[in-house]
Amino acid sequence: MKRRILWPLLAAFLIQGTTAQAAEKLTVLLDWFVNPDHATLIIADEKGIFEKHGLDVEMIAPADPSAPPKLVAAGKADLAISYQPQLHLQVEEGLPVKRIATLVATPLNSLVVLRDGPVKTLADLKGKKIGYSVGGFETALLTAMLSPHNISADDVTLINVNFSLSPSLLSGQVDAVIGAFRNFELNQMDIEGYPGRAFYPEEEGVPAYDELIVIAHSDKLDDPRLKPFVDALEEAVQFLVNHPDESWKLFIKNHKELDDELNRRAWADTLPRFALRPAALDVGRYERFAAFMQAQGLIKETKSADSYAAVVN
Repeated sequence: MKRRILWPLLAAFLIQGTTAQAAEKLTVLLDWFVNPDHATLIIADEKGIFEKHGLDVEMIAPADPSAPPKLVAAGKADLAISYQPQLHLQVEEGLPVKRIATLVATPLNSLVVLRDGPVKTLADLKGKKIGYSVGGFETALLTAMLSPHNISADDVTLINVNFSLSPSLLSGQVDAVIGAFRNFELNQMDIEGYPGRAFYPEEEGVPAYDELIVIAHSDKLDDPRLKPFVDALEEAVQFLVNHPDESWKLFIKNHKELDDELNRRAWADTLPRFALRPAALDVGRYERFAAFMQAQGLIKETKSADSYAAVVN
């Protein structure tokens, strides 16, 4: 009797040991410190979904947010979290990187003003001061949004507020800010008692794009770890949208510092924006946005979608 009981236990032990040994290490460089935008990744980790797919995933927040794509291109990291607009610039610069999955499938970027302030429409921004954090894409985005209202870059004063977006707006340093994430800055302003109003690029003539993406080295797309990673993301996001409250508890389990009103609000606002099919590639979206980037003078030439993105098998 004892032998019949022990053998199954031994078999189970051996299976677990084999699974543990089979787990492949994979490094993912984040774009920023952990926040609700990364929920799909965190749930995949906390729920053991990465492990189920044979992966041991390490997520690292960067000291320099601009470094992760370069480190992937240099072969010093497996994957990085980036942004579709930045991807077009990276490919233009010759970085050998491609998008393999999407985490947040809609723009988060927006132009924000005070709700009770003098700016009621984009046309009201003529002669006003506008803050930004990152030149290039943000200022091009602003130009595209203002152009239909007969406002050029010469008609506004641009001020680099160095990532101090909502504080610069609340202090009166600027009349508007571009580059504010609608799921964070709007909530932060409301919590502080100064509600904001957002103007959304995709409603003001800018093609829709993927906000948060996963990029890999373009010469390593046959890496056998990539398909299980993307499959794990899809399983995780299904759990995330089906069980948002339980997912929130898992999210803050090892990130207690994020358990506050701002992050709870951001969590709720981000939920409908997560990519339900992380692997799915919208070819037209990437080609339309490349054309937009070229029209804004950010890239010299457009490329086909497969120059920017791939579906791993």
